[in-house]
Amino acid sequence: MATRQAAKKKSSSAKKSSRKSTSAKKSSPKKSSRRKYSPSAGKNVETEMKAMKKGQLKSGRSGKKVTSRKQAIAIGLSKARKEGKKVPAKKS
Repeated sequence: MATRQAAKKKSSSAKKSSRKSTSAKKSSPKKSSRRKYSPSAGKNVETEMKAMKKGQLKSGRSGKKVTSRKQAIAIGLSKARKEGKKVPAKKS
């Protein structure tokens, strides 16, 4: 007798948990996929990365060689912004 009641409790709790997961999916709105960066902005980053690997990429004021991958990407994106290509605004 006690095992039947325990089995009923388990099955009812399993049903409740499945209901919760479906309601969570419905509440989140689906975002449309759009480009954040234009393809030509990616080309700018690509050319700056190649220049960095060759050792030709220099930083702005000091004129030292850029060795950081992140800095090379930042330089490429800033050049793309100056040219008016589709690139998100700087965070800070």
